[in-house]
Amino acid sequence: MTPLRAGILAALLTLVADQASKLWLLNVFDLARRGAVEVTPFFDLVLAWNIGISFGWLQNDGQAAQMALMAVKVLAVVALAIWMARSHTLLATIALGLIIGGAIGNGIDRLAYGAVVDFALFHVEIGGNTYNWYVFNLADVAIVAGVAALLYDSFLGVPAAKAP
Repeated sequence: MTPLRAGILAALLTLVADQASKLWLLNVFDLARRGAVEVTPFFDLVLAWNIGISFGWLQNDGQAAQMALMAVKVLAVVALAIWMARSHTLLATIALGLIIGGAIGNGIDRLAYGAVVDFALFHVEIGGNTYNWYVFNLADVAIVAGVAALLYDSFLGVPAAKAP
């Protein structure tokens, strides 16, 4: 399998897993009705509608702001796809596929619901205080893993294709 095919496959698998998990949690498991569901002492399923960008930054539900976020996302996906097509390493190509698949998955949410569906919450209790991580989804996991893999790949010393 060529690196480009592997990257495209990574993007498609990420997109399918992300959308399937969200559709199942919303429509079958009915997370909205159930409320927070404790899975382990440190992990809960919760429904959060993220109208902002990563980590809930730039929260704005105005139509102009939502359209601007979508335009930036489309441009980013196009630039990442060009970079993926030019990539010379399998790891970088798969990493870019993960990022692209995650970005498209969250973009579909934004178009379908006006917000990104987040549902995973890690937390820890220390000294009677509960500390929560940001609520996230599988697309977010893929994006973070893709960025980490790109960073790792950049330290391997193999010349990578220049980003567009």
